[in-house]
Amino acid sequence: MSGLAIECRGVVFERRRPDGVVRRVLDGIEAVFPPGRVAAIEGPTGAGKSTLLSLLALLARPAAGEVRVEAEAASRLLAPHRDALRQRFGLLFQSPRLFGDLTALENIVAPLIPRGLSLPESLKLAREALREAGIESLAARSAAELSGGERQRVALARASAGDPEALLLDEPTAYQDVEGVRIVSEIVSRARNRGATVVLATHDPRAVESCAPDDVYFLASGRLKRR
Repeated sequence: MSGLAIECRGVVFERRRPDGVVRRVLDGIEAVFPPGRVAAIEGPTGAGKSTLLSLLALLARPAAGEVRVEAEAASRLLAPHRDALRQRFGLLFQSPRLFGDLTALENIVAPLIPRGLSLPESLKLAREALREAGIESLAARSAAELSGGERQRVALARASAGDPEALLLDEPTAYQDVEGVRIVSEIVSRARNRGATVVLATHDPRAVESCAPDDVYFLASGRLKRR
């Protein structure tokens, strides 16, 4: 299995404040994220790391420039085409975004069904993801009952379930103890070894140390620089 070649070409993103002032969050981002490699994006809180991941995941559109996926200007596609392409991504948000009335297992199964997988196959992949994340015992627990660290681990399992071609992780070691950080690094390593494209945004030195990224970037003042 190969990953997705993702590229930023002159990406600009702006946000309008309540007072009407437009703030440029990202200013001419140039970067290439190739398959089979792990890229870490470091930077202070509020630098725009989550915004950049949202653009890479085609959840937002740049004010200028483009995000290309497999040499296609994906950020310019109509919403239905972006949605279809996003099925090939695994996404971990900074906030877990779990459905509180569903169990941990059901939260992982839910995004697998739209990929065209059968329910038995989705359940099998979801259980495998729970096992790889070290949280098989949480399968039948309601997401509303879980701690912050447990919710983040379930969200990580959801992102990695089904071996997506690209894995985008926002603060993957947040709320995690030493064991949790080890689990994150193992999931990242497996994704890299199977040829997936992995991009993680973090300000946690543990994430960079444990995941051993091939490429490290620093984002500040809207600019992305390679370290």
